Amino acid sequence: MYDLARGLHIIAVIAWVAGLLYLPRLYVYHFKATPGSETDELFKVMERRVLYGILNPAMVVAYLFGAWLIWIDGHARGWSFLLKPWMLTKIGGIVFQTGWHHFIARNRKAFARGERPYSERFWRLTNELPFLAAIVMVLAVTTEFGG
Repeated sequence: MYDLARGLHIIAVIAWVAGLLYLPRLYVYHFKATPGSETDELFKVMERRVLYGILNPAMVVAYLFGAWLIWIDGHARGWSFLLKPWMLTKIGGIVFQTGWHHFIARNRKAFARGERPYSERFWRLTNELPFLAAIVMVLAVTTEFGG
């Protein structure tokens, strides 16, 4: 069951990170659209669909399969693994990804109201943060650094 849980978790995380990368990229281009224009309305639809069709479901599924993995590991090797540096790094990454998810979701509502939160440059510079966090998490888990 562990391999099934791990595979499904990885698939969900890939979808989640893809959405975390895609939505801010849409903001970069949406920023240039004239509020109320046809392009502006198209971006609003695209952003809503990414959030509700990819991001939110993928996050929930990633959490569910991640919890299943923790349950399996806790019963197989004891619960002390939760305090290992690699797992604490993973948990820190999860907190970051979840916070970023909520941040960009909140900003989607602002774009939907016709506001332009932050600058185009801000969205360009922060767009890759979820991927950098994912790299750290994957390396932490696959190497189990620190025992």
